[in-house]
Amino acid sequence: MVSPLDHKLLRDLWRMKGQALAIGVVIAVGVGMLVMMTGLVTSLNETRAAYYERYRLADIFAPVTRAPDHIAERLADITGVSAVEPRVTGGALIDLPDRNLPVQAQAVSLPDLRSPRLNDVYLTDGRMIDSDHSDEILLLHSFAKAHGLRPGDQLHATMNGARRSFNIVGLAQSPEYLYVTAPGELIADDARFGVIWMSRSALSATYDMQGAFNEALLSLSRGANERAVLDAADRILAPYGGTGAYPLANQTSNMIVSEEISGLEATSAGVPPIFLGVAAFLLYIVINRMVQSEREEIGLMKAFGYTNTEVGAHYFKLVMAIAVGGALAGCLMGIAGGRALIQVYITYFKFPFLVFQLDPASFVIGVSVSIAAASVGGLLVLRSVFALTPATAMRAPAPADYSRTGRLGHALNRWLDQPSRMVLRRITRQPARMAGAMIGIACGMALTVSMITIYAGFDRTLDLTFNVMDRSDVAVSFTHAVSETTIFELTRMSGVIYVEPVRYVPAVLRNGRLTHRGVITGLDKDARLARALDANLDTIPLPHNGIVLSTALADILNIRAGDMLTVEVREGRQPVLQLPVAGVAESLLGAPAYMERDALNRALREPNRVSGAYLTIDTAQAQPLYDALQDMPTVAGVSVKSQTEEAFHTMMDTGTGAMRYVMGAIAFIITFGIVYNAARIAYAERARDLASLRVIGFTKGEAAFVLLGELAIVTLVALPVGALMGYYLSFGIAAGFSSELYQIPAMFDAESYGFAAVVVIGAAVASGWLVKRDIDRADLISALKTRE
Repeated sequence: MVSPLDHKLLRDLWRMKGQALAIGVVIAVGVGMLVMMTGLVTSLNETRAAYYERYRLADIFAPVTRAPDHIAERLADITGVSAVEPRVTGGALIDLPDRNLPVQAQAVSLPDLRSPRLNDVYLTDGRMIDSDHSDEILLLHSFAKAHGLRPGDQLHATMNGARRSFNIVGLAQSPEYLYVTAPGELIADDARFGVIWMSRSALSATYDMQGAFNEALLSLSRGANERAVLDAADRILAPYGGTGAYPLANQTSNMIVSEEISGLEATSAGVPPIFLGVAAFLLYIVINRMVQSEREEIGLMKAFGYTNTEVGAHYFKLVMAIAVGGALAGCLMGIAGGRALIQVYITYFKFPFLVFQLDPASFVIGVSVSIAAASVGGLLVLRSVFALTPATAMRAPAPADYSRTGRLGHALNRWLDQPSRMVLRRITRQPARMAGAMIGIACGMALTVSMITIYAGFDRTLDLTFNVMDRSDVAVSFTHAVSETTIFELTRMSGVIYVEPVRYVPAVLRNGRLTHRGVITGLDKDARLARALDANLDTIPLPHNGIVLSTALADILNIRAGDMLTVEVREGRQPVLQLPVAGVAESLLGAPAYMERDALNRALREPNRVSGAYLTIDTAQAQPLYDALQDMPTVAGVSVKSQTEEAFHTMMDTGTGAMRYVMGAIAFIITFGIVYNAARIAYAERARDLASLRVIGFTKGEAAFVLLGELAIVTLVALPVGALMGYYLSFGIAAGFSSELYQIPAMFDAESYGFAAVVVIGAAVASGWLVKRDIDRADLISALKTRE
């Protein structure tokens, strides 16, 4: 049987359904984001672990120039190594009829008569290759799909300077290529980079590697010392041109997946509590004002014998009903959102399958945290319920003193009509209450400002990266460091306007125990096409004997200008250099390190060497130029900046980048919920007063103006406060979206702030319209009645 207090609870929930819904939505959004993001983290983690284990992804990658096969036995004897797989790899250029440039590819060998011990492939279409047929290949599934290739098609590619034709017999995926990008690049594009698997015998013949390998894959036994294995592998391979073994954590594909998971974990830990905190604040305001308006009812309940505990439990149930309802709705929203976003990650990362998996702990945490947050707001109010005695509660509270409005009010009274004076009196005589509403709306403004600013930050990243820092049209990479005479050959080509050489040197950068495996970029002193810029976008002069680090790399190594950096070069003679850090440059793409090219060549004792070039070209002669570049034996790849920019834009609109749109929609929902809730609270408090105004002759418009005028003033005051809060919040959100792959700047953009203000004002107008509709429909007799 339902008790009288429970009957009252149901009536109160129905009466304040608008407010309850607004608060429930805020709670639901917080819980939904927690469930969705923890589910995505669980899905990515478990699927990655299962994929790696099933197809035996190596724990250590050890590239080498050329090592005889018997060296693999020495690697297998290293303590802690459980399996070794030697293989041959090499660069390739694929000719496709739908592309005006050859596409870069990586050729990888598979054992002739057995499955690979490590880094096996998942066959999606067709069949495995037959080692008796040297022209059979497997092709990366995502690359084949991007170009409409299928098993049975032919493919033409240039390998080791020779053009060959191959038969595609199957399409495959591999845990080694979850994130597919060309060597030396960070931007994935299915259409611009492919992977070819061939039999070991066929690929060895192509690259003159019979009886030898140029990469060893190692797996570790449980409890193995990874650092010790890396050092032992380097010692064994050093005489054969080993360029430095590295762990799976530094493998590009795995590193990008790990950063994505870490970003989701950080967001799930930081963002939902903000929304739940806002919900607790709103609940506190609603229940506090409800208790104040029901003083006489509380007195009557206590006079009829209800104890403090029973009365307090009644209002606590109201809080819990809203919190639990919002939490359960949030769980359902999280499941739906996770299932929708999982499709984005299937496209972004090349998993053979990815099923959204729920994390049961997220349900428990989400519901528990939402209840706890709501309880904090509710318990603060319940103290005043316990403090009320029946006699005090049944006595009407002292009316507010509206006899004076201060100097401001006195000066404005003769200029204001009666409804305007009523608005002014309420604001000046109840500043704490108005401040609470203002802070709530300012929070909504801050969320909106920060998200719109992040949108501008993404656009700014694209503009700076591709129009300010890189002003070339085409980038050419060479198979190895070549003489400067190659630059003169490029300059003489028809269609080339300007050529700027560049030197890339793979290296391990070390500062104490902190390391980073990357590339040093050697630029000319007066570089015009590819530049190192500081935070003010001014060109950083490259010194004659120092290195300039990007801000992201300086943070990774915890190093500043003036410090000494250890550089372990991973090509050629592999010297170890001690270089002073001459400066820190702003970079929004990757974590590069810059040196003056001649200084880099001097440090390496390899004068007049280049690894690539940036070109500006005459677009009218682009195709003949591309054909000529394809015929140069030293050219490893040609990258058109416009295509790279398009791929980067696509990348930033998927994965974590796509999350900004979800959070932007959530910020708008929260903003509307806060503003609408403030309007509903004000109306609930003043319904009786507004009805009284109507009875004494005020029109519907005048009565609505008394209420909505307060909302308008509070909203306008909240805008600059919210803009300031949003400015600082933007830095935190920008840091959450940034990664080693790209950095998103937090920036002041007047247009973004203006649009955010329009969003908040629009929410206020919509909320005001909904509340005015209720005012116009109000039954004056019912509103004037007492509820007890």
